[in-house]
Amino acid sequence: MTDNTENPHAQSVLKLADAMLRFALWPGLATVVIGVVVSTILSGVPGLLGSLVGGAIAFASSLITLFMMRKSAALDPFMVMAVAIGGYILKVLVLFGVMTALKGVDAFNRYALAFTTLAVILVWAAAEFLAFRKTKIPTIIPS
Repeated sequence: MTDNTENPHAQSVLKLADAMLRFALWPGLATVVIGVVVSTILSGVPGLLGSLVGGAIAFASSLITLFMMRKSAALDPFMVMAVAIGGYILKVLVLFGVMTALKGVDAFNRYALAFTTLAVILVWAAAEFLAFRKTKIPTIIPS
């Protein structure tokens, strides 16, 4: 690995990760709060618990993406893509496993869990896309 201050690719990835966190953090939190309020109104305490668990799962998943970006930033661009794709596949498998394991838990509403998780992931992804569009980083870096 090279020093990030000398690696223009690493600088771009780190700048993008910072922008994605900045753009997505508050909309993601707002989505969790909305999910909690709506689920609590519709389903009571089970809705509250389901949306809190769903929001936590989605938030953790999204933050792991940014963590992987930061840790792999200094690698070769092809390796960064391999880490991104591998991380995405692993996250989807883990999310599927967690959702399957939680399917039979009666303490919380599974629809609140599912819809809050989905809403947070979609809002976070949209905010990351917006961050990518707004951040001034080169998309082609000559060697």
